[in-house]
Amino acid sequence: MPVSQDQTGPGGLTPYLLAWRVTPLRDREVVDALVHPAHAAPSAALAQALAEWPGDYYWADEAGGRWLVLTRRTAVTRERWWLHAALFVLTLLTTTLAGAVLQGRAEVNDSWGLLRGRLVFSGDPLHALLGGLQFSIPLVAILLAHELGHYVTARRYLLDVSPPYFLPVPLWPSFIGTMGAFIRLRTWLADRRQLFDVGVAGPIAGFAVALPVLLVGLRLSHPLPPIDGLSGMVLRVGPDFLPLGDSLVTLLARWAVHGNLAPLMVHPLAFVGVLGMFVTMINLMPMAQLDGGHILYAALPRWHRRVALGFWVVVLGLGYWWVGWYVWAGLVLAVSRGRLDHPTVLEASRPLPRSRRWLAWGALALFILTFMPVPFRM
Repeated sequence: MPVSQDQTGPGGLTPYLLAWRVTPLRDREVVDALVHPAHAAPSAALAQALAEWPGDYYWADEAGGRWLVLTRRTAVTRERWWLHAALFVLTLLTTTLAGAVLQGRAEVNDSWGLLRGRLVFSGDPLHALLGGLQFSIPLVAILLAHELGHYVTARRYLLDVSPPYFLPVPLWPSFIGTMGAFIRLRTWLADRRQLFDVGVAGPIAGFAVALPVLLVGLRLSHPLPPIDGLSGMVLRVGPDFLPLGDSLVTLLARWAVHGNLAPLMVHPLAFVGVLGMFVTMINLMPMAQLDGGHILYAALPRWHRRVALGFWVVVLGLGYWWVGWYVWAGLVLAVSRGRLDHPTVLEASRPLPRSRRWLAWGALALFILTFMPVPFRM
């Protein structure tokens, strides 16, 4: 195992390097290598040597010259694929049941959902479940796209990352049948570029699936007849109505599809699209270790703690209008063990590439577009 510059270097690359540092980790080793100026283009010889490198690499430009960040895997974690598959199937089942309830094809006979109640179908159970798939499949697809964005990007950097864990729940406390999904990064990240790429990939991938779902769902929705006290988007849940909050993207989508912002009875598919925007917004909040926190730390590490604390206070203030914000403020603290700051990376001083800075502004714009001050108006 290479441990220093004056012993074993990074294989056949040493003739093209001025200096290097090898950091051995549990799952891989990371080599930070300063390239000789004569080969920094890179030269044909270095390009050939990189083609033979048994791992991943990328370039980093710093004040002192051009660097290579090289990674090679040293261990592979055995995944419990049966667990991930079981959670996925259970989530598909619970969200399908939720879809059947939302469409009025089934109902739960008490307020505790499936915890202690009994599901009663209004007709053929198979027909009701097939209808529920119209809700569950696009919802699970959005969650899967979001997590695969993180997962594929992390695997691209040879990081030790788990497959997605889906979280199925009964129809109480979440009437949509799931609390989302997550992945686990089980290793240190080499620098802020890796942190940024892994963090931003999920919201972009999830949004890319949620937007067409929203547009198609709005096309299937119809104008709302005059009902006292109802405006904007409204979802029928059995005999009741659930007013939905708007974001800039849902307002623009409603205008694009219907040509106005008149009250709308939304199709369950449109509700899935709204949920997709909600998931994107929540993950992009610039706090702790949410995706937005990763992006903020990668772009502005010195500002992360102050911005995170300020936004957490804003979230508490928003709880005056929607009590769910108190829940999310508490969850953020619980997941981050009471801290709003962000853990460091191996090489925090390495600057973020210029291309990522533009993408960071894009992530901020996406957060603004999807932000819902009052996601659900109870």
